[in-house]
Amino acid sequence: MALEIHNVGMKVGDTLKIKGKISDDANRFSLNLGNNSENIALHFNPRFDDTADGAVIVCNSKCDNCWDSEQRESNFPFARGEKFKLHITLKEDTFEVVLPNDSTIEFPNRLSLDTINFLSVDGDVKLVSFGCK
Repeated sequence: MALEIHNVGMKVGDTLKIKGKISDDANRFSLNLGNNSENIALHFNPRFDDTADGAVIVCNSKCDNCWDSEQRESNFPFARGEKFKLHITLKEDTFEVVLPNDSTIEFPNRLSLDTINFLSVDGDVKLVSFGCK
């Protein structure tokens, strides 16, 4: 069951700091940022056993409940059973995601949102803490 947080109030220039713990038998998990579950500006989806690419991070967006094209990242600094930290910064035209190994993924802000009010966490992960500033 997904954890959903509404009225997040993340604005351009803000950084969302997330700490979590991945399940020992994890297959995948996702973090979604947007207006609601039908309009997601950033879908961040680490997959441990993707059928096409093995361990991969898939980023995407969804507008009016329709998915756009995926961006796939082979840099995969997640491990089953381990804790992790992510920093996600909302910029004017991109999301900047700093991964646990301090490398960065950039994903376009396809919905051109200047405020994020919805956050959901789903899959084989436990949210430990999050904050936005």
